[in-house]
Amino acid sequence: GSSLEKCDFETDLCQALQEVNLHPGWIRRNGRSGAGPPYSDRSGNDTTYFLSLSSEMKSSSATLRTNVFLPTDKEHVCQITFHYWISQSGALMVGLQKHSEDAFEIIWHDSREMQNQWKANTITINSTENFEV
Repeated sequence: GSSLEKCDFETDLCQALQEVNLHPGWIRRNGRSGAGPPYSDRSGNDTTYFLSLSSEMKSSSATLRTNVFLPTDKEHVCQITFHYWISQSGALMVGLQKHSEDAFEIIWHDSREMQNQWKANTITINSTENFEV
């Protein structure tokens, strides 16, 4: 069966993201926080929450890690849909780390400058072993 998990950061981090895996630099905020754009979520609501890089992190990077997913097969596919916003000249990358490998492999990235709009993307992951994203 398919287990569809939705996460909107309204009350906490998602189940897929663990507190210990929230790298310093990520903050949960909304459009009213005064931390700069975006000033609303993807549907134009300024009171709903999203994750954002704190302004002190402008020139460095920060990571979000999921907890461990089980291997995929024909019945159990892993598909992740996410909404994102790039302001200034940032880049967003999604990496896959299989448990037998030390390094993670970049499976998607977007780095166009000054988009200043919400975009959506869906990635499908196939892995014969346990993995993190």
